[in-house]
Amino acid sequence: MTPLLSFDAPTKARYLARVATHREADELIHGVGWENGKGCAVGCTLDAYDHARYPIELGIPTVLAHLEDALFEGLPPGRAQTWPEDFLRAVPTDTDLWRVWPRFAVWLLTVECPSPSGAAVAALYQRRLDGDEPSTDTWAASAARAERAERAASAAERAASAAAWAESAAAWAAWATWAASAARAERAERAERAARASYTRQADYLLRILATAERTAP
Repeated sequence: MTPLLSFDAPTKARYLARVATHREADELIHGVGWENGKGCAVGCTLDAYDHARYPIELGIPTVLAHLEDALFEGLPPGRAQTWPEDFLRAVPTDTDLWRVWPRFAVWLLTVECPSPSGAAVAALYQRRLDGDEPSTDTWAASAARAERAERAASAAERAASAAAWAESAAAWAAWATWAASAARAERAERAERAARASYTRQADYLLRILATAERTAP
């Protein structure tokens, strides 16, 4: 199978310029995908809210579009404004990015948000990175176990373990949205700072992974 390669340099420059234009016009906003010329990280990158267009237009896997989106919504306002440009700038040109999401997931589930169920899912991602792709049934069984553990967890434990049941980026994004909403609902300043700090660490780690992705095109 021909690998999906990220955009070339001219295409990268074009999308960076588009996002910068939206930011400078105060059109990069939280909570809106794309509406009336304003939107989130994905919306202001595509001028549309459609994660599935990332592989087609940018050569970036859809899972990374969901991840960029979720992190944008959780980052502090100042950092969020530069995040779409930081993300695009970090993506190397002409590179197969398939390893980026598994590497991020392993770190997220074992370092940033550790839990026993998360470690089990991380182990499957590590197998993928090692060239031993788990079967669909193995993924499903691990996700089901992690989901049961999440339902049984106390509210205090939930923030640390909720990401573990997700194999899909959409599910991880849903957890990220829940975590941010829970922090806001509690009106706990300390919890809010901790959540923002976590999103910032996640964003920084993703940029590091992107920067070290191996170029595969000649």
